[in-house]
Amino acid sequence: MRCWSILAMLILFAASAVAQINESSSLTEVDFSQLSQRDPNPLGEKALAIHPDQWKHAETEHFIYHFVHGYVATPVSVEAEFHYRVIAKELEREQPGGDIKSNIYIFERPEDWQQFQAFGKLEPWSGGIHSAGSLFVQRNPEYKFSNNLLGHEIVHLVLHRFYTDGIPCWLDEGFAQYISKDAHASYQRARGYISKPHSEAIAAQDLIPLSVLTATTHPPSDHVHIFYDESERLVRFLAATDKPSFLNLLDALARHQPLETVLPRLYSGRFSSVSALEEKFREYASKDFGSSLQQASNE
Repeated sequence: MRCWSILAMLILFAASAVAQINESSSLTEVDFSQLSQRDPNPLGEKALAIHPDQWKHAETEHFIYHFVHGYVATPVSVEAEFHYRVIAKELEREQPGGDIKSNIYIFERPEDWQQFQAFGKLEPWSGGIHSAGSLFVQRNPEYKFSNNLLGHEIVHLVLHRFYTDGIPCWLDEGFAQYISKDAHASYQRARGYISKPHSEAIAAQDLIPLSVLTATTHPPSDHVHIFYDESERLVRFLAATDKPSFLNLLDALARHQPLETVLPRLYSGRFSSVSALEEKFREYASKDFGSSLQQASNE
């Protein structure tokens, strides 16, 4: 029953977001000196130093945007606010303390993004990065973007707002995939497309042991796809099994408490240890999305 309530919520949010795009042709530009806040992230200065005469600026309720063309930035702004609402609802939290807004820098030209990559010493394959509460993304207007990559990065951005001391890598990446996959599908459906969230099944022999997965500090280059898929599956499994326990687990891990200690306490009667969790999770992770999600919801 809860799955249907989440679905209805996402569709309602998405319909509202799409309506905002239809009602407004562009963000309202604001002079840089009139922005309500300044970005303390030094990468922001490096970004704005690239063709400084071309940057325009705007802000919405939770974000500040730096961009070249409004028609590129407007869909980003709508998607950003949409994801903020979804995440706040999922975490059952209101606006975090203070009124700090996150900055989003939107690069359009590939050569400008490459120059920024060199400035920031980023991986050459990266198409976006969340850094210290700011988001830097490339949105080339010549291409149509139809995946959850922007949503994934926005989830990281919003998570940083709620958990400024950071959370474990598997939880950060898994939650970003979990939310962005579901939200993107609902967002597309509200625009008239046929779209369903898809959680990748993983062959049992390919699964990373949970003792390794939960200790990883950043995605391993040799198993990066499995790391993302398995992290998403683990977050989805824990949330579907017991949502209140999952939220308490998230808070505990954000306070850097060890998983081995808090898991049996918060999931009492379900998982007596990480090994017990792994035994049930391995079966779930190898099943297709529909049947595994239903199984976890009914346990």
